[in-house]
Amino acid sequence: MSELADLFNNVALPVMPEVGIALITILDNPDTSMSDVQVIIGRDPTLAAKLLAMANSAAFGLPRKVDNIENAIQLVGLSRIRTLALSACLHNAFSMPEGIDGTGFWRYSMDCGGYAQWLAGGLDDRLDVDKHRAWLVGLMLRLGELIIANARPDAVEVIEKTPCAPGERWARERAAVGFDETEVTAELARRWNFPDDFVHALRMASEPLTEKPISALAGVVHLASLLADQPDASAKSIERLPVPVMSALDLKFGWMQANFPDPATFINISSQG
Repeated sequence: MSELADLFNNVALPVMPEVGIALITILDNPDTSMSDVQVIIGRDPTLAAKLLAMANSAAFGLPRKVDNIENAIQLVGLSRIRTLALSACLHNAFSMPEGIDGTGFWRYSMDCGGYAQWLAGGLDDRLDVDKHRAWLVGLMLRLGELIIANARPDAVEVIEKTPCAPGERWARERAAVGFDETEVTAELARRWNFPDDFVHALRMASEPLTEKPISALAGVVHLASLLADQPDASAKSIERLPVPVMSALDLKFGWMQANFPDPATFINISSQG
């Protein structure tokens, strides 16, 4: 942990907007109301416009056009809008370091979130993984690489070298700097006061089987990341996922094959506004 602390001491952290900070504080509040979220989002007209653009995109397939946040919450759901708003704040908080392809980075991140949401929907109810939380954790997973790149630009070329097999980036990061992006993102989330389950899932995502019982959220995001590392992923890709992780989550192979999602339907937070 001392090496990780040194990393954070030698880099300027992204600044979370005030709206983002406010959204984090209500992530674990079951009493949050629609009006609470409306007020928070209303502080940032640009964010509100971006959310409306996303809500009206093909990814949601809403029956009618929405023109205000209240209608968006009613049609998309309070939890989803809150998560989307926070993800947009995260996207705006980060700049892309030299040596990392921004388009590819955000494609991976949105695919990881999309796959995590899909996988969470296939879990038994007893594992209690909210699919919107899974989406946000998946989206956040790789943010730690941006901090590594800013602190250790000399390591970027090695980490980003192609080709890169699914999951190989974590091993490259550990070899280059002593830890991987999941640990860095977890520490960032801790410093930003994200809920404990977010922080823990991020920390365990690269090696979810090192604790028992497995963190279901970490396991879901682990599998999602391996799929997101394959731009051409298909139902056949399931055969290459680690069976022990799928077994620990009691994910059904038949369900996964029959319901494999099309990444083209995933929400794109970087294309609006």
